[in-house]
Amino acid sequence: MNLRPATPADFGFIRRLTTDPANAPFIGDDDEAQLARYLDDKAARVLIWGDEGGFAIFREIGDASGRVELFRLALAQTSGGGGADFVAALLRFAFDDLGAQRVWLDTSGENLRAQRVYERAGFVLEGRLRAHWYRPILGRSVDLLLFGLMRDEWSGKDTS
Repeated sequence: MNLRPATPADFGFIRRLTTDPANAPFIGDDDEAQLARYLDDKAARVLIWGDEGGFAIFREIGDASGRVELFRLALAQTSGGGGADFVAALLRFAFDDLGAQRVWLDTSGENLRAQRVYERAGFVLEGRLRAHWYRPILGRSVDLLLFGLMRDEWSGKDTS
């Protein structure tokens, strides 16, 4: 599936994913006004995968360090192995289209499925912030795990 830039018409889809009870413990939810700000921000990209297969938000684009944050992502269908393909498409976009030297993200310490997908994609666990992220839906704080992947570690790089 291909990635395309999101438009305001996609905000309903994005909000459905972020408020879905299966996703809500692991992902933040931005209102339409904040999503519109991301669309207007030169340092951010909001992307839709395929025909509403998922969405992702990149931030920190253009940072002098070459880092790009994969700030938020969610799939419409979490079973069936689509996570690996989605993350692979996002990494190709970050490294090939955005020119990232480093892609980083964070995830809930309780989101074991996401952790496995990130590790299989080549991300390295770089840190754990204990009881750092308060999740209202859970009524408690969870650990926040920091993952990073450098361009020269990326398995999808062109080796020709």
